[in-house]
Amino acid sequence: MKYYKKIDGERIYLSPVSIEDVESYVTWMNDPEITVNTHGSTRVMNVEVERDWILDTLKNQEYTFAIVSKENDTLIGNCSLMHFNAIDQTATVGIFIGLEEYRSHGYGAEALNLLLSYGFNILHLHSIDLTVYDFNVRAIRCYEKVGFLECGRRHECYYLNGNRYDRITMEIFEKDWREKNESSK
Repeated sequence: MKYYKKIDGERIYLSPVSIEDVESYVTWMNDPEITVNTHGSTRVMNVEVERDWILDTLKNQEYTFAIVSKENDTLIGNCSLMHFNAIDQTATVGIFIGLEEYRSHGYGAEALNLLLSYGFNILHLHSIDLTVYDFNVRAIRCYEKVGFLECGRRHECYYLNGNRYDRITMEIFEKDWREKNESSK
């Protein structure tokens, strides 16, 4: 078994990333539909570069997880807590759902909630932020559903296909996440 249930959810679980998934990640990191949202559309990824990234992630004990479907143990995406600062108790979240058939079905929101639970309950974070581009309405709705609120905006800083877009910063505080999860029970 190449996946391990580090954080268990209803339909998915989060597992440490596996070097065996390098080809899936290369496919996704070369998919314009994914990379346009991560500001990575100009990069060309290959197996060697992605393998180095996975090995660095594993070596540095970063908080990066494979998102795996419980139904069939299929890798569907990736999520991370990056820029972890133990003194300030802050981190930045990143997430993508790589398999198209799993997008817009709540898997991203479930993965985010699992990651936030890990960040707030295990890592004792105070707040978690993220950035998203204003054209990525699907992601913004997902982040708002989980409880993220807009806290900043850099106007017209992303140039893509002849258009300029805003970069939105969103954040969630531990106390607000707890209140939202208590009220939804």
